[in-house]
Amino acid sequence: MFKLTVNGTSYEVDVEADTPLLWVIREQLKLSGTKFGCGMALCGACTIHLDGNPIRSCTTPVSVAQGKAITTIEGLAPVVDQPHPLQQAWIEEQVPQCGYCQSGQIMSAAALLARVPQPSDADIDNAMQGNICRCGTYGRIKKAIKSASMKISGVQHFIPESSKEGQSHG
Repeated sequence: MFKLTVNGTSYEVDVEADTPLLWVIREQLKLSGTKFGCGMALCGACTIHLDGNPIRSCTTPVSVAQGKAITTIEGLAPVVDQPHPLQQAWIEEQVPQCGYCQSGQIMSAAALLARVPQPSDADIDNAMQGNICRCGTYGRIKKAIKSASMKISGVQHFIPESSKEGQSHG
């Protein structure tokens, strides 16, 4: 029997110690936002947070998670029924196509923004390495991360004066 805290709620699950956390989350707890992709921690579709750090749940045994805070995509938003700034940016930037990898992408991006509130392109590339998008929306993903970063940090995006030529000032 393992005691887990997932998205702030305590659970007891009766599974083998080596059961991948992904299957506990999906099958035992019925939280289907975390996806199975490759089963070898190579694609990132199963990314969740364990004590705030992004991990691949498909290869992490449930025994490792006992006593730690687990956050899935369902628990990312700080307020129920209000999307996390990353989730909102994903919508605004029209990131998903098939959408399958998106929960893992967002979870990796959220861990990055928690560590580096205003990430550089290199920070984003490093943090998102290993999250595969078969649809190839990497440019939109990066744009959404930067947009969410500005919202989270309260940074305003100003148009440089030189770029305002030709704009109507009515």
